[in-house]
Amino acid sequence: MTIVISATRIQIIYAHAENIYPEEACGILIGTISNEVKTVAKVVPTINVWGKTELGDDSKIADSIIRTKRSRYTIAPQDIFQAQIRARNTQLDIIGFFHSHPDYPAIPSDCDLSQAWEIYSYPIVSVVQGKVTDFKSWVLNHEGVFQSEEIKID
Repeated sequence: MTIVISATRIQIIYAHAENIYPEEACGILIGTISNEVKTVAKVVPTINVWGKTELGDDSKIADSIIRTKRSRYTIAPQDIFQAQIRARNTQLDIIGFFHSHPDYPAIPSDCDLSQAWEIYSYPIVSVVQGKVTDFKSWVLNHEGVFQSEEIKID
């Protein structure tokens, strides 16, 4: 598989990742899939809602959430639903989900693997000390293993 994305859209991802650092940034990729090529038409940065809870403002819970948001992300279901509606209204689809790895390489973690689906692309941005250092994209194969995905900048 190949993912085609413009330099401008990559910069949107980079800016979001650097602005959210030291937490994981995340977002949705909207576009088309034709044969073995995914083309990104829109990047939708989202809020990392990992650990949102109804338990109140207990400081121990809040500290734990802050720590884990540095190594985990969740996109709110309503954000995914709204993105899907916007995409379908323009004859596009959700084609992937991007996120950052603060102070960690742009390779999928075990957590990333546990959440992945075969059809989507999973670009990962490595952000070290607040600056993007690497950008790679991954797809899950039929055996449930991440494979590197070629990134073509248009």
